[in-house]
Amino acid sequence: MAPTYADLLLLLLSALAIINLDQIFMANGGMHNSKTENVEAVKGIDVGAIVDLSARIGKEEAVAMQMAAEDARNQTRQRLTLLLKNSQGEAVQAVLAARHLIKKKQVLAILGPGSGEETFSVAEVGTQFDVPILSLADSCPSWGTKRWPFLVQASPSKNLQMKAVAAVVQSWGWRRVNVIYEDIDSSADGITPHLYDALQEVGAQISHLTALPSLANASTLSEELHMLKRDQCRVFVVHVTLALGVRLFNMVKEKKMMERGYVWITTDSLTSLVHSMDASTISSMQGVLGIKSYYDDKGQKYQDFFQRFQYKFGLKHPEEKNHEPGNSALEAYDAIWTVALALQEGNINHQLLLDKISTADFPGVSGKIHFSEQRLAPANVFQITNVIGRSYREVGFWSYGKGFSMSVDETAQRNVSMEVLGQLFWPGGPPDTPKGWDIPTASSTHLRIGVPSAPLVKYFVKVEIDPITKGYSFSGFSIDVFRESVKYLPYFLGCDFIPFEGTYDALVEQVRLKNFDAAVGDIAIVSERYVNADFTQPHTESGLVLIVPTQSQSKKGWLFLEPFTSAMWLLTALVHIYNGFVIWMIERNYCPELKGSPLNQMGTLLWLAFATLFSLHGDRLHSNLSRMATVVWLFVAVIISQSYTASLTSMLTLPRLEPKVANIETLRNSNAVIGHSSKAFVRAYLLNVLHFNPNNIKNFSSFEECAEDLKNGRIAGAFLEVPTSKVFLAKYCKSFMTAGPTYKAGGYGFAFSKGSPLIADMDEALLKVFESGRLKELEDNMTALEKCVEIESESETLRLSPSSFYILFMFTGGTSTAALAIYFVHSKFKVDNTAMREHKRIWLLILLVLKHWRNKRAQFPRNVSLAETPVDASSHV
Repeated sequence: MAPTYADLLLLLLSALAIINLDQIFMANGGMHNSKTENVEAVKGIDVGAIVDLSARIGKEEAVAMQMAAEDARNQTRQRLTLLLKNSQGEAVQAVLAARHLIKKKQVLAILGPGSGEETFSVAEVGTQFDVPILSLADSCPSWGTKRWPFLVQASPSKNLQMKAVAAVVQSWGWRRVNVIYEDIDSSADGITPHLYDALQEVGAQISHLTALPSLANASTLSEELHMLKRDQCRVFVVHVTLALGVRLFNMVKEKKMMERGYVWITTDSLTSLVHSMDASTISSMQGVLGIKSYYDDKGQKYQDFFQRFQYKFGLKHPEEKNHEPGNSALEAYDAIWTVALALQEGNINHQLLLDKISTADFPGVSGKIHFSEQRLAPANVFQITNVIGRSYREVGFWSYGKGFSMSVDETAQRNVSMEVLGQLFWPGGPPDTPKGWDIPTASSTHLRIGVPSAPLVKYFVKVEIDPITKGYSFSGFSIDVFRESVKYLPYFLGCDFIPFEGTYDALVEQVRLKNFDAAVGDIAIVSERYVNADFTQPHTESGLVLIVPTQSQSKKGWLFLEPFTSAMWLLTALVHIYNGFVIWMIERNYCPELKGSPLNQMGTLLWLAFATLFSLHGDRLHSNLSRMATVVWLFVAVIISQSYTASLTSMLTLPRLEPKVANIETLRNSNAVIGHSSKAFVRAYLLNVLHFNPNNIKNFSSFEECAEDLKNGRIAGAFLEVPTSKVFLAKYCKSFMTAGPTYKAGGYGFAFSKGSPLIADMDEALLKVFESGRLKELEDNMTALEKCVEIESESETLRLSPSSFYILFMFTGGTSTAALAIYFVHSKFKVDNTAMREHKRIWLLILLVLKHWRNKRAQFPRNVSLAETPVDASSHV
């Protein structure tokens, strides 16, 4: 990320201040006052430090650095001298202190300061003189170490804690959050972009991003909180310093925003210092969830540091009631040790020192110290705290990539839901988790719902005035769907319907202006309206259809083919031909007229297929097999022919209508006039998408006007939205019908103010209405008179298909096949008997010849023929 204009302006101002103040600073002998420390053990290696001693975090850092310098001298025998300067939280003072430490004290490195603005200014000075600057700010942008080569991020990046915040938001199903941050560059450029990305990943969004000046007074805080209180979102993420945080939460309690239904989440910059807050501030933060970096506090090294720090901090700052160290103290202690270990090799220059610091790798009190690209490895485990009573409770942990758990042990049960951490204490003390939003307290206790008072179709929205009470009553399909959806919400939602006289675009505009919380009715979802409001998913079908007059069907000459489907006609013909073939095959040996040339036999076969049923009676058939096949064939044919007659009769008596205009191409080519409803988006669609001539487009304001124009020919067709067309055709079912396809366009939806958390809940509730079947019931009630579409469908169902007669076809086909099979078997048996008799006569002739030659001397009568000679075949075999 490149430096912002604010960064460059700050550097320019710092440079100007240096030119004017450097002389004054040196003339006064440096910055020595009651809040400035200058600790020098003995002359030797000098290391500078710049902290804000007016803040708790600066006090902790100063004590921890002094402890670390003392420990380094005792344990490494280095003559390490810590030169401490107080910046008083001012970037200009930090720059002057840095120049003094470098030019006059010739320090090898400078630690601190703790804010982003001071860090950027000091880093510019450090880069100018090639002196390493170890920043303890809670966040440093990624471009910082590239912009200033001698800048080292000595505190772990807190960017991952934004993912921990997002994980908390996702765990409870909150979809929108308000973010309050201190208006300093380190927050604007460092924390908030990461929070925005983390929330986007879990499907949540930032409702309001509020920047508070560091010196915000009560009036400013009150005004900002009042604006946030008017919004529906009740989840707040706070990233501010301790001083601003104390003032903020005192005002939050005063504005009654620390009550039931609210959620407050604080980041490390405030959570890590809750231990230092007084009882008054703690009482104003009851139920706050905190997120801070986790450091192992069970080791002996930490315990020794903890006890010594409490003692030294109490002596140094008796005005502070709590002497426990925070995360910043641990980080400052390890930063001094990082420099001390890098200086162990003796004579070392600035560049070599920077290289040694960048490769540091040792266990510190805050954990493992390891740098990558001059940045300390980021913390990936965060502790979740909950303010309750006089202090806070540590409720669990969140680990990056692992989720929530009760402990940091690898064997601990982990879950993406915070429910694994047990019961939490929320603001106001309710046992139930806040839903994350509420009705704005600045408005009425119910949602103000705008309803169009003069809709095109009364079936969707109907607004009536009671003549006695003069009150309004609201009904209609869209109103009913909305009421049904509200029933499925997991919480009560009160609604007040308010009639609105004006266009639909104007109604949606009122939602944007917050005059209405939502708008309900036959409001089409179009892109132009998304600028002013967010919409739920449509509760009706979407699209536009063309309505045209009807005319009698022009294909009456071929109506006799309509009773049967194509497959039925084909199958009937095949069965007739097959049965005719079977009869011809069986009867041709008995009837000479069934024989002849191949052409004659083919004609005879076709004639049998379609005429035998009417001309060849049973008494003219010679074979029982053909009679059996014919009887079944006649039975099936009678049933089919009777069904055909009944179907044809029904079709002749039913009205057969077709659209007078086939499609929009016909309308455009004929330059015909078309009509549309009074809704502006329909006209825009006709012009921009369907490309009709604007001079040929007419507007109508009611169904009656549309029907009259269509009947009189003033318009050739009318474009209506699909849900509206259903009602129109229900009323004029015999005169009009749809033509052509459905043209894609938005359906009807409910409009809510931009960013409303109700959208997601209403979408889920609408799905439940759809799945319960209730929406279908409401549609049926609205279009109860719509019968014409069913009539058209009924005529289609009158067409007969093979599925209605497949048993009969199988019966007659099976019977004919069985008869043909029996005929072939019988014919083959007759042929075999004839052949056997012929063979027997040949063998008898052979035996007689043999006998003649054997008995050639015997007398054989000459006048006896061989055929007349009786032969006993058995005597010769």
